[in-house]
Amino acid sequence: MSMQQRIESSLALLQPQHLQVLDESHMHSRGQQTHYKAVLVSEQFVGLNSVKRHQKVYATLGELMGQFHALALHTYTPEEWSKVGAAPASPTCAGGSKG
Repeated sequence: MSMQQRIESSLALLQPQHLQVLDESHMHSRGQQTHYKAVLVSEQFVGLNSVKRHQKVYATLGELMGQFHALALHTYTPEEWSKVGAAPASPTCAGGSKG
């Protein structure tokens, strides 16, 4: 099972209405699965600010968090997602080695 699949199966515990995990490692380092982006829409985020939403995701991922370098999180409630409809594009990495 790839790291991307492991992240997806862990985040499924948050009962998301929409879940997308992208491996963005190619934008940062060659040949390593290190950078991911997760777009997550869940009722469980209702009433939580972004910090608390991220803490909830990190807690759900548990020990997986130590097995990759970066996770860009885009967390939405269903109501927010219906207004936004898409997560912002990831910026190009400012650091890290490309060679």
